[in-house]
Amino acid sequence: MAYSAEQDRIRALLPAGASSLRINAEIWDDAHGCVEFNTAVEKNGLRGWLNIARWTDVPFERRGRRTVFRTEFLEISFTGTGVEGGCPAEKDNAGCWFSGAAETLRPPEAIAARKEFCGCQFQWRFTGADAHGASLGKTLPAVPEDVKTVYPKQPLTAPNAAAIPCAQVLGTCRVTFERQM
Repeated sequence: MAYSAEQDRIRALLPAGASSLRINAEIWDDAHGCVEFNTAVEKNGLRGWLNIARWTDVPFERRGRRTVFRTEFLEISFTGTGVEGGCPAEKDNAGCWFSGAAETLRPPEAIAARKEFCGCQFQWRFTGADAHGASLGKTLPAVPEDVKTVYPKQPLTAPNAAAIPCAQVLGTCRVTFERQM
């Protein structure tokens, strides 16, 4: 699920430009889920994703076509529509950068499976006034914006990013594939 937010506020968190925020909620097996919070960036001439935070062993619940991930800091639900589209692989995706003692770039995974479009609702719960939103049932583009306001730099943390209001959920899909790690 990707959503747009005020890009100037996103820029205040990042060492490079960004266009949208994205939440990846994954089911690894019947008992284990994972949530990644990242944003689109262009860095060193490459396009990809910058990881803001990653949580493993995230509880989830399936009810028919609906899957809900629920933690103390996030609730996100995906409801499959039954409508499929092309493969979600991005042709210009160099992968996902992860910060840490040494920044690493995880290459993109080979995904040939078709995506299923989903309806989605989400609510961050770090402060009670965090970003939340719902999809409109269609995929919208993330459009780069020129700088309008320069905000003071802030640390790149999930609570700081989640505090930026959601302007619009841009798109949501579900993909089933075997991870090659």
